[in-house]
Parts: sequence; structure tokens; C-alpha cells
Amino acid sequence: MIGIFQLWEQGGPCGDAFMVVREDVISVSRLAERAVASRSRISDIVLHDEALRSERRPDQLRSEMARNLEVMRQAVARGLEGAPRTVSGLVGGDARRIEEARRGGRLIGGEVLDLAIARAVAVAEVNASMGRVVAAPTAGSCGVLPGVLLTVAEKVYSEEGYTRARAGEGHAGEEGLEDALIAALFTAAGVGMAIAARASISGAEGGCQAEIGSAACMAAAAATELAGGTPNQVCHAGAIALKGLLGLVCDPVAGLVEVPCVKRNATAAAVAIAAVDMALAGVKSVIPIDEVIAAMGAVGRMLPCELRETAQGGLAATPTGRSIARRMGGASPGG
Repeated sequence: MIGIFQLWEQGGPCGDAFMVVREDVISVSRLAERAVASRSRISDIVLHDEALRSERRPDQLRSEMARNLEVMRQAVARGLEGAPRTVSGLVGGDARRIEEARRGGRLIGGEVLDLAIARAVAVAEVNASMGRVVAAPTAGSCGVLPGVLLTVAEKVYSEEGYTRARAGEGHAGEEGLEDALIAALFTAAGVGMAIAARASISGAEGGCQAEIGSAACMAAAAATELAGGTPNQVCHAGAIALKGLLGLVCDPVAGLVEVPCVKRNATAAAVAIAAVDMALAGVKSVIPIDEVIAAMGAVGRMLPCELRETAQGGLAATPTGRSIARRMGGASPGG
């Protein structure tokens, strides 16, 4: 199940809208139901199931997830220092600009939002410059989860924030920051696997909603659990985040995972944080998370091929997008 963090883009043909899903396919709602029934967290259920499936000990799985977490931290640090410009010259250095502006008090989003955005862009820029990242669930959307989760963890585990979080029904009490982050990554993995099984995490198959939308859903769910949310609040947060990005097309300029991909990691992080806040406040998604996931899959299958990673529509087909593609030596939409 933690293999969701290693998956990359996969192609797929256009097809029918809603697909039939077997009852035994992983369901976020069922994970939450089991967590409530056992008075545990979704992360505990995911870890238990993966240990049985993979025939590996829970401590081995935690160690593997800890390595993923370390790669995420390294990518954040490298990106904030200023990732090198990409070969195209389109991407690089924006995370550092955002971080410098944040430290200089020139931003308006607030501590959590501004830092999460900077970190999300940092990791996405590292990916664009051929650095090492954790695909979560894809390389193109790799910045959302670390940007949100690392920032929320720092907020929650501050002295005041930790006291508030411990009062939440879904928090694990005296658990340390590192263990809590690792647990939250298992929650994200469970949600990501459900999306992959019930819809898609591929931009070529479902548009950018399947990549950046899935990443926002995973990040919102994981951060809500980390902040003390109940299993049901975890589901509402994930649903709200994915709904906010439903229908987003995949239109990479010149076919590169740079424009608009890097900046979409930042906007998706903002959507995820908004979803966390709403869920923790008691706001509920009218449409259950598994149905939102199914709707995303259906919308993806309705999208024309021009809007599914082919660089033939959307921003890629603008005059500027076509000019960049010609400069890069690639075919531009419309000649």
C-alpha cells in the first residue's frame, strides 16, 4: 500500500463515465468505519492491512515510510535553498522567492498557508530539475503532501497546538512528532490507493485532477488525522479537497512537467489546508468521499484527449504555450 508513493504517470484510452467497482476494492469510507469501530485511526487500519498483504512486520513498513519522509524533507530543503533552473528555463527559484518574502513579512496568507505553499513549490521544483522526490501520488504532484503535512505537523506539535490536538478524538495521545508524521503518511497512502483503484492517479488518463486533485485529497486527509480529526473528519477533508479540484485539466506547456504543474502544487496545497480547516470545524461533505472519487474518475473519462497530458489543449495551446513548445523543439498544437 505504501507503494502509492512510488507510482508514476500511466496512459489510458477514453472510456465510459462511471465504472463498476468491485466490493472488495479499497474504500476510504470503509477504512473510516473500521477505525471508528476499533477506536483507532485510519492510519492504524492501513498499516494493519498492508502488513497482512505484504507479509511484512509493521516496524519494517514504518521504517520504509520513514525513509520516504526523509526524502520529502530533503527535497523541501533543497528547493527552499533555490533549485536550479530547468533546462527549459521555465522553472526554478520560485520557492526561494516565496520563502524570502514570507520571512520578510511581505505575504498575507498566514504562517501555515505561506509556508506550505513555499514547501510545495520547493519539492515540485526539485522534481522539475531532475532531483530526488517521493511521487505522492505522482512526480508532477509531489509537492502537495510534504508541503501540507510538514507544515501542519509543526503547527500541531507546537506547545499550544499539540495541547489542542491531543483533545481531539482522533489523536493518538502522547505520540511523538516523527511517529505521527509516519502514521499520517499511511493515511495518505490508504486514500491514494483507493483513488488509484476507484478512479485514476494518472494525468494521461484522468487529467490534472487525477494527479494534483488526488494529492490534495491525500494531504487533506492525512493532515486532518495529524491535527486530531476523527476518521469521519478525515473523509470529509479528503472529499472537500478533491471536489475543489474536480475537472482540472492536464495541459503541460511543451509537454514538460513544469508549467503549470509546479505552481499547481501550491494552489493544491492551499485547497488542502482549506479542506482541513473546514473538516476540523465540523463542516461535512454532502457527497461521500468514495462517491467523489468515483465522480473524479468519471469526469476524467469524459475529458477529451487534448486535455489529458497531450499538450494539445488548455495552456499548452495558447500563443505563448505554442511559442515555448517551438523554442523547445517540440511540436506545438495547431502547428
